[in-house]
Amino acid sequence: MVGETVTPADTEPSAKGVKREAEEDDDGDMVVSRPDWKKRNAENPMSRQCPYLDTISRSVLDFDFEKLCSVSLSHLNVYACLVCGKYFQGRGNNTHAYTHSVEQSHHVFLNLSSLRFYCLPDGYEILDQSLEDITYNVKPLFSDTEIKSLEAKNRLTIAYDGSSYLPGVLGLNNIKANDYCNAVFQALSNVRPVRDYFLKEANYAGELARRPPGDIMVLLVQRFGELIRKMWNSRKFKAHVSPHEMLQAVVLCSKKKFQFTKQGDAVDFICWFLNAMHKSLNGDENSNTVIYKTFRGKMNVHENKLPPVEATAEQKAELEKLPEYREKTTKTPYLFLTCDLPPMPLFSDDKDENIIPQVPLFTLLQKFNGIQEKEYKTYKDSTLKRFELTQLPPYLLLNIKRFNNNTFFVEKNTTIVNFPIRNVDFGELLKDEHRKKHKCTTYDLIANVVHDGEARKGTYRVFVLHKGTSKWFEMQDLHVTEVLPQMITLSESYIQIWERQDTKRASDPKRPDV
Repeated sequence: MVGETVTPADTEPSAKGVKREAEEDDDGDMVVSRPDWKKRNAENPMSRQCPYLDTISRSVLDFDFEKLCSVSLSHLNVYACLVCGKYFQGRGNNTHAYTHSVEQSHHVFLNLSSLRFYCLPDGYEILDQSLEDITYNVKPLFSDTEIKSLEAKNRLTIAYDGSSYLPGVLGLNNIKANDYCNAVFQALSNVRPVRDYFLKEANYAGELARRPPGDIMVLLVQRFGELIRKMWNSRKFKAHVSPHEMLQAVVLCSKKKFQFTKQGDAVDFICWFLNAMHKSLNGDENSNTVIYKTFRGKMNVHENKLPPVEATAEQKAELEKLPEYREKTTKTPYLFLTCDLPPMPLFSDDKDENIIPQVPLFTLLQKFNGIQEKEYKTYKDSTLKRFELTQLPPYLLLNIKRFNNNTFFVEKNTTIVNFPIRNVDFGELLKDEHRKKHKCTTYDLIANVVHDGEARKGTYRVFVLHKGTSKWFEMQDLHVTEVLPQMITLSESYIQIWERQDTKRASDPKRPDV
């Protein structure tokens, strides 16, 4: 039964001489990153003679879901049956995996923690290098050379099920209503510094080890790293990924603010997600993590409190002499810039057709030139603010603000924003003194998250640039389609990610102008 004391005879493999290389899990197995096949085969040649390897069915294997026993729902000592794909706990006598192997005559199991293979009910360890593709799908590994070459790969990969795909451009399963999360994950996975950082677990393992014991935020970083590695895996069994474990971490760490059973807002989610990741990596306002190094810029916010509307001219003149009515300047960092859309027309045109307004992106960006003022009202007073950009980040996040909360409902602005996708000079927003500090201020678009439909009932999709092929792809959950660059500007853009041109590697392919 689950939870009973397991004797050493039940936990130790029959093979002798296999050296242990890491800490033991609760079932007596070793938690290792990858088996040393050559060494272990040489030490124990008899374990290579398992007669049941031909019963393994790779087509049913799916390691994207939670590693829980299908009977006890426990996450301890979980083994995957490689014949039917189900998860069971333990491998000693009277455990669920042992019982399954006897009742169903399924004999090959994988410990999902140690990545070791066992034959049940016999209990001996299986050492065969032909099984390496299975361990790689459980935990993909990337070398520095492989990571550097990702930008140049332009060929389709064939999955085990025969479907073709481009690593990094993979569909994400929509469990119920998590398309807003999927779009953000797809966009962030194509931001090179973030992707490269999370492709190697060693980059953040040290930071997570410094977190307080029992800190659930560690789970958010671990799951995101696993998701990124699966999305860029070029040896997959199936040409899609389920973000189930990642979403479970999001629900837990956000205290159910963001769920995959209820539609959420992509801007709210990416704002929370980036800040949560930064804090989970032991970052604060005065320290940098990969999140801040990639996305954070700086600006000056000039505020000027306005006298009450009902005040007379003489009263306003007196009030403006007070310290609280003088302009105040605050230096503040930012992770993304929110662009305000102009109000939509209230009436239709002469032909009684709805007008679809359009506005250039550069017009919206004038909000941050340090000259244009905007009034912000509260129930107490009003303030004029000017936003002056002083430092541009390597990757610039823009939010096209489409939703306004009215008294009774949320109103969506469907104005189309016109923008080029390459060679946009954001330096025109900077004053000369700030622009001189930048070696480059020209950006290219690499991701564009779109909201379609009504405010509360809409859906999300994302356009991403695959640099290896220099092609744009539209992704909406499991659907991945190549699109022309011209189609991107016709959508209702909601979140954009711009890449500064000096951040590219020398090996990056040249992209044609559009």
